[in-house]
Amino acid sequence: MEPKQIASRLQRAFSADVEKIREFRGQTTVTIGKRRSREILGHLAAWPEFSFDYLEDLCGMDYLGKKEPRFEVVYHLHSLKHRHTIRIRVPVSEDDCAIDSVVDIWAGADWHERECYDLFGITFVGHPDLRRILMPEDWQGYPLRKDYPVQSDLGEREWPGFTDVVKTAEENSRYEVR
Repeated sequence: MEPKQIASRLQRAFSADVEKIREFRGQTTVTIGKRRSREILGHLAAWPEFSFDYLEDLCGMDYLGKKEPRFEVVYHLHSLKHRHTIRIRVPVSEDDCAIDSVVDIWAGADWHERECYDLFGITFVGHPDLRRILMPEDWQGYPLRKDYPVQSDLGEREWPGFTDVVKTAEENSRYEVR
């Protein structure tokens, strides 16, 4: 089934929740509302004519100052059986920066959701183990947010792990071959 056909079927089934369908360079993107996103994604996985059994990727987007809501969670879905793909986007507001987890639909979403939480601060409600995956547990902030400082001048308040790495690098620089 072509992605356009999938988007049309999705719009007929969930007309109140499909906000936008966009096609660009042969790829179809469907933007859906957050309220029923988990239900809609579950249908895409379960309906035999779609069989989106593989979550290729789940990622976050930050549109600070460009559009509202500020964040989006983007799902890239693939059907191994039918060999079709589709992209689903779900807007997430900064005021309510949470969305339902899909780990029970696609087990592979586990680490993707943790990464999105760790780097963007988007909470996945119902996730079995939502904690940082790339940054240290005591890290403050979310590094992929557009308002995250590129350089810090925190001085004594700098994350201790960073200062330890810098100190070790300076000490080990005497072993560098020049």
